[in-house]
Amino acid sequence: MLFSGGLDTSIVAFVASKHDTKLEAFTVAFENSPALDLKYAKLMANLLNMNHTIKFFGEEEMHSAIQDVIKVLKVFDPMDIRNSVAAYVGLKAAKTNGIKGMMTGDGLDELLGGYSWLFKFNEQELKDYLSNMWQVMQFTSIPMAESLGMVAKPPFLDREFKSFAYGVDTKLMIRRERGEIWGKWIMRKAYEGLLPDEIVWRKKTPLEFGSGTTIFPQVFGEKISDKYFQEKAKKYRESDQVTIRDKEHLFYYEIFRSRFGVPSEVFKDKEGKQCPHCKARGGNPKSKFCKVCGAYPI
Repeated sequence: MLFSGGLDTSIVAFVASKHDTKLEAFTVAFENSPALDLKYAKLMANLLNMNHTIKFFGEEEMHSAIQDVIKVLKVFDPMDIRNSVAAYVGLKAAKTNGIKGMMTGDGLDELLGGYSWLFKFNEQELKDYLSNMWQVMQFTSIPMAESLGMVAKPPFLDREFKSFAYGVDTKLMIRRERGEIWGKWIMRKAYEGLLPDEIVWRKKTPLEFGSGTTIFPQVFGEKISDKYFQEKAKKYRESDQVTIRDKEHLFYYEIFRSRFGVPSEVFKDKEGKQCPHCKARGGNPKSKFCKVCGAYPI
């Protein structure tokens, strides 16, 4: 399994460890970065007696993974790429070890209100937002695994679990405890006493923070000159009608452009909302986020 040591993957590992097969867990960390997952993943791997591989990767492997991720996902959204690169590196490491199927913790945040930006909604707003999210949620681990000849298996997307989650009262999803507001509250309470407190009450950490890929903006900020960025951002704004937000965004867009072309042409036959920042079509009419370039709000 892809293993971050967060609540979601720890629950999957805890349940799976009740079976006879010894789990193979892969945790990913970018070299020389503050990869927050390592501490928690090691704790749970030792507790559950898993075969635990920590995969460190450097800039050379980063560049190769970025190329592959953009090719598979057809996006240049920095946040999506930072998260997906970590998962891709983990999947590839598992494949090298002869593994064909990988469990992930995907889906629990979407199903049971795990994201902190959901905490601002009132009850009806939350219900409406989640209902829409459930219809459009997608997880990059699935197509990335397929591209490697593997299968990604997210237990939380199992039909029975989704059916359960759809019926959970939102008051049991987001709730105050210990002086703070928590998402996925019902799952935290369900595993309280079964998992260590520091796992049960660990705050939601995006994969980019957990794996250390959150420092990618700094990496590209140092490698791309201000002059080059300004010239290229101006060029693409005028010729492609694409808004480039920063140097990292530029790096990803140039890979996307060289492989697929200009977004207005690549997605011209798609139905749905058009992003004003990159002109890609196909977005969900209710969404305020562009899946292709990452612009928000749109």
